[in-house]
Amino acid sequence: MNALPPCPQCHSGFTYEDAGMYICPECAHEWSTQMSAASEPTAKVYRDSAGNVLHDGDTVTVIKDLKLKGGGGVVKMGTKVKNIRLVDADHDIDCKIEGFGAMSLKTEFVRKV
Repeated sequence: MNALPPCPQCHSGFTYEDAGMYICPECAHEWSTQMSAASEPTAKVYRDSAGNVLHDGDTVTVIKDLKLKGGGGVVKMGTKVKNIRLVDADHDIDCKIEGFGAMSLKTEFVRKV
């Protein structure tokens, strides 16, 4: 007899299988039998405007003029941004741009150098 995986929410060992789903009788959590207990969520992949994969510490170039909210000013097309940091937020890149300071950018407006 195969051992069923424990519940991923409450870690109860009393799970059972019904119609292709695992069910926990203690917390009523249901999950697919396709998902194994060893599977981990995949990390988010950040891509620039050309589809290149971005990593922390990369250097990117701004591909269009970006108007700054609040203080005004414009980050011009072609501005190089060094040592980017990728974050899981509305704007995917945290960086420092010379002459502007710390700011956040979206990956759709940059290209990897």
